[in-house]
Amino acid sequence: MATSDSPKDPVAEQIRTVLDGRWAEVRQGLRADPDFPVAVPGLELGLDEYRARTLASCHELAGSDFVLGAVPPEQGGTGDLGGSVTGLEMLGHGDLSVMIKAGVQFGLFGGAISNLGTARHHEAYLQDALQLDLPGAYAMTETGHGSDVQSLLTTATHDPDTDELVIHSPSPAARKDYIGGAARDARMAAVFAQLVVGGESHGVHCVLVPIRDEQGRAMPGVTITDCGPKMGLRGVDNGRLMFDGVRVPRQNLLNRYGDIDDDGTYTSPIESRNRRFFTMLGTLVRGRITVGAGAGAAARSALTVAVRYGLRRTQFSYPDGEHEVVILDYLGHQRTLLPRLARSYALALAQNALIARMHDLTVGESTGEDAHRELEARAAGLKAVTTWHATDTIQACREACGGAGYMSANRFADLKADTDVFTTFEGDNTILLQLVAKGMLTNYQADFADLDTSGAILFGARQLTTSVIEHTIGGSLIQRLISGASGRDGDDALRDRGGQVAFFADRESHLTESLAMRLRRAGDDESKSFSVFNDAQDHLLEAARAHMDRVVLEAFVTAVEEAPQGPGRDLLAKVCDLHVLSTVEEHRAWYLEHGRLSASQAKGVIARVNELCQELRPHADTLVDAFGIPDEWLTTEMMADLASF
Repeated sequence: MATSDSPKDPVAEQIRTVLDGRWAEVRQGLRADPDFPVAVPGLELGLDEYRARTLASCHELAGSDFVLGAVPPEQGGTGDLGGSVTGLEMLGHGDLSVMIKAGVQFGLFGGAISNLGTARHHEAYLQDALQLDLPGAYAMTETGHGSDVQSLLTTATHDPDTDELVIHSPSPAARKDYIGGAARDARMAAVFAQLVVGGESHGVHCVLVPIRDEQGRAMPGVTITDCGPKMGLRGVDNGRLMFDGVRVPRQNLLNRYGDIDDDGTYTSPIESRNRRFFTMLGTLVRGRITVGAGAGAAARSALTVAVRYGLRRTQFSYPDGEHEVVILDYLGHQRTLLPRLARSYALALAQNALIARMHDLTVGESTGEDAHRELEARAAGLKAVTTWHATDTIQACREACGGAGYMSANRFADLKADTDVFTTFEGDNTILLQLVAKGMLTNYQADFADLDTSGAILFGARQLTTSVIEHTIGGSLIQRLISGASGRDGDDALRDRGGQVAFFADRESHLTESLAMRLRRAGDDESKSFSVFNDAQDHLLEAARAHMDRVVLEAFVTAVEEAPQGPGRDLLAKVCDLHVLSTVEEHRAWYLEHGRLSASQAKGVIARVNELCQELRPHADTLVDAFGIPDEWLTTEMMADLASF
């Protein structure tokens, strides 16, 4: 087991360089930084003490390289957005309250000022937000509306007589709910509200609203309540906000995409109200990416602890009666941990590719509306599958450690509690998968209109074949692998890397094509559109999952193919095989029903998963060492106990 200063397993180091990705220097720097605030959760702290400690940790981060990385140079930052998100991901190995509090302050509140504001806001507020001299909150979600942001009830009405915006909560359903920072620390909130100018609503915009004075007292017209104890994230001070005719200067409107001029006239560079709304939200996509990254880090922490425990804990004896069996030698234990370990590798590499894509789009190295839309869909889908994976994996790891895993001192209780909400904030996962699926269907909308059924089927096949090749992480590399696997199916396909990718792509293609045909029945009849869509919702969600399976696999395959030759790459390739086979095993009913596998081939998949688990068992310690999590970040009681046996 590697510590931050111990000799390294050379194979683990080879793999770590692949997992660390483009921002490896950021990761290595933070691992070696004694001031990086990755303290374990405050198990014995009261609520107020925990919140105070979390705020203190965020003050340690204020103004650091990865905080300033979120802001372009012209706004006083470094523009290293990829490094900034990577830094927040690394916080996910420690106290997740710190990660979330920092994400709200620097990513959401600071990000709203940076991305939705203009020079006047940057000059007045941005550096104070990044230095934590101005604690802030991000007030979007309402009691009555969460995922449906376009229907928020809070209003920001322009008063031409005073040239002010009047922020108002018209009903209890308009209460801003679960707002991080609101209960204790925030002095200003980035409030999302319906902007009303001259009696006309222009949709949701963001306004900076002071909510506390410097003595911590609520501002006139602002009602603040504490959400109180939660299932997890005890260090984050979630609160509720209500506004009763609160007046702020017109200039507090974050006006990059919509402004009110001196004459009281609303203007926007984007004419379409819907497009303007989605453009505004799209600029804040990094919050969703960060949540997925933090969940992945938490899952890797859980796996590291559980695998190391499994390598030391014994249970029952071998037939010779002289030696007890290490529990990771049991196939059942291997099956609990190793396929999840393989999926964690896949998701980590997909996350690296997503962060790189986000960085390049943000700094202008890659442009175009379609590219931004693709990024938003991929971020939504990866956040959903990664946070669900974290919830499942942490529970499996807890069970794999028996009673020891139930003890708070061994981290699983906090990992479970703190990450549970990740599946429903920054976008409910089910809603996010619907967003992914709708994006997959976009190309059908115009083309289906003039086609009969047979024509539509042929079009769908052509369109999806093209999209599978063109819209990939690995680009020409993936295209070459798929082309080399042409004509293979079943067992033959799954033994070849290109065949594996094609196998996943085929499932995505079939599900998407058949979904498009079902939804086409709604036509232009609005009265039927909801029921047709609702009746196909299970199909839609499964298509989105299949799409993300393919995207994640492409990231893994690309990383393996681009890795330097050597034992690290060879071991990484075997982990990729386990990820592929265990995913196919999970969906083998679909593959059987649709003739992609015979009954004997489906049984062969199960057997191959068993073989791969047993082949990877001797390398389990190397594989978790390759995550590069310093031991001091994962201090647990049970590992200390086992070391003394």
